[in-house]
Amino acid sequence: MLVIRLSRIGKKAQPSFRLVVQNKETSPKRKALDIVGYYLPATKEKKIELEKEKIEKWIKNGAIPSDTVATLLKKNGFANMDKYITPRNKTHRSKKEGAAAPAAPAAA
Repeated sequence: MLVIRLSRIGKKAQPSFRLVVQNKETSPKRKALDIVGYYLPATKEKKIELEKEKIEKWIKNGAIPSDTVATLLKKNGFANMDKYITPRNKTHRSKKEGAAAPAAPAAA
């Protein structure tokens, strides 16, 4: 399965990222099939450069953007990115609770 994700480049404490298309099982540090843009969050105004034609081509061919990439694409004018973004409002249960619903405190 192909994924569009961020691959970190740059110096320590100065992050910069490439948007790459890779197989999901490979490490982000490995060689990418295609580089479709870059993202510089460390600058005063976060800079993002996207190759829209390439990104649209890869999504049509079955590549799935990661949550972060889908959010960046949505902010930069791509339509239908909501289906790739997982909702963040799910409640997390601890391992001790298991599958059981959390019990409400008993009124005294």
